[in-house]
Amino acid sequence: MLRRAWKPLAATTVLIGTPSYLYYTFTKQQTFDLAVKVRGADGTPIMANRTFSLLSQNAVKDRLIENASSDSFARPDSTIWRHATASVAANDPLEDAHADAIIARDPSDPSAPGDWLFFTVMDGHGGPHTSRLLSKTLIRAVVLELSSLIHSQDVPKSGLLEKLKLIFRTSSPKFREDPQNPERISFAIRNAFTKLDQELINAPLSVLAANLDADSIKKNSLPDLSKHPLALQTMLPAVSGSCALMAVFDTAHRHLYVACSGDSRAVAGIWEENELGQGSWRVEVLSEDQTGRNPSELERIQSEHPPDEAGSVIRAGRVLGGLEPSRAFGDARYKWPRDVQDVLNRAFLVGNNQPMRPPPSSFKTPPYVTATPVVTHRDFDFGSVARPSRSPASRFVVLATDGLWDKLSSEDVVALVGGHLKGLKGVVSKTALPELVPTTSGAPTVEGKDKKRNNSSGSWSFEDENVSSHLIRNAFGGGDAESLRKLMSIPAPIARSYRDDTTVTVVWWEDGQEGNAKTATFSSDNIKAKL
Repeated sequence: MLRRAWKPLAATTVLIGTPSYLYYTFTKQQTFDLAVKVRGADGTPIMANRTFSLLSQNAVKDRLIENASSDSFARPDSTIWRHATASVAANDPLEDAHADAIIARDPSDPSAPGDWLFFTVMDGHGGPHTSRLLSKTLIRAVVLELSSLIHSQDVPKSGLLEKLKLIFRTSSPKFREDPQNPERISFAIRNAFTKLDQELINAPLSVLAANLDADSIKKNSLPDLSKHPLALQTMLPAVSGSCALMAVFDTAHRHLYVACSGDSRAVAGIWEENELGQGSWRVEVLSEDQTGRNPSELERIQSEHPPDEAGSVIRAGRVLGGLEPSRAFGDARYKWPRDVQDVLNRAFLVGNNQPMRPPPSSFKTPPYVTATPVVTHRDFDFGSVARPSRSPASRFVVLATDGLWDKLSSEDVVALVGGHLKGLKGVVSKTALPELVPTTSGAPTVEGKDKKRNNSSGSWSFEDENVSSHLIRNAFGGGDAESLRKLMSIPAPIARSYRDDTTVTVVWWEDGQEGNAKTATFSSDNIKAKL
């Protein structure tokens, strides 16, 4: 009797208990412990366990797409251009930035139809100030320099920023470049980067000079300009810093230019097919990581300073043992002479309780850092060519800050984008992906980062619609959901010890068969000047 009564009672308990258990499990706040560096009672750094809340998988997805966007646009030659961008912060606020613009050729240009397409990512450090400024000015600066290169017109000698204002409020210049001479275009891009950094670095000096009266000069005294409206507006972008990476597509001449200042990286995936219809993605690295670990950068910096500094200009792969990228905008601590740093610090920053850090101890003969980029040029086919089965594109370019390259190799990235374009879904083991998405290596390049990646085991995840979010997910954990959740759950500023701010832009183009693309897109404050 009791046994007969127990069976339905047990069944009832299971039916009621299981939902209750699941509810408790999924609503309970999950945590994890992590050893972090803190300061002990005597001020020395020690390791201590800290407990952090573990983000849910849905919360992780929200963060991956929080700063994600994508766009597409059709051009007169029927090519459909697509690009996707995503950013995930490790710092608060995010120190990365990005920008893009499409500039149509003037119809009277003999090279028309065609466009200039600009895509940039900026990797800020020491604050977001430099990268944010570059996101508003760098493309415009390059546009100005390209137009001035060929089209001679009277431009007031009032500084680059004023010239930028002029070009976008006057009639569009005609760009009569020699299509067989990409060196001129490369030179113009280099010039634009260099001039913009000079303006940025010299801006605080201009403000100070404008506010020095004869009495101050006579008494050799400094005014307190800490409350001047341009004090922080000019000093912070100069003192903080940013790497910058730009891809410039000249569709009329099928040219691709990549300008790199710093350790962000550009990589292309190019589909190559044999006579049997079998193919693979060729990995072409379009830039070199510019750090002290790059032999050419080490040689360059040593050649720019006295022989007695040869052993100190780069230490542990860093400029003067501090800054990792050897090229960057801002970073005035590595560019201004000591006395200039002292003067500007007292005039602008001390009164704001934001004193400037002193220069490194081995600082002798500045500047040690330059924003002048290395510009590479390639002929690049933007037309309709053979492409892999089920993939809409045969070529793509990835621009990313070093937060991505700290975790993934160039080969990983090309395979992951190729798989995404192919339509792979779900979890794919790392050993299986090369069979599904074969890759080959192009020209050898320099690895400027001291990273020991362990990508031979584990799995990749194919679940994000945005291809840039897809890359960031796989950089931070891929198919290992728990590792991804933990890494994404570490808050700023502690997160910076485990991952970096990461920004990724992927650009690809199709042959115009799809009908859901926009007819035109202009971003970066609606830059519409024609070249």
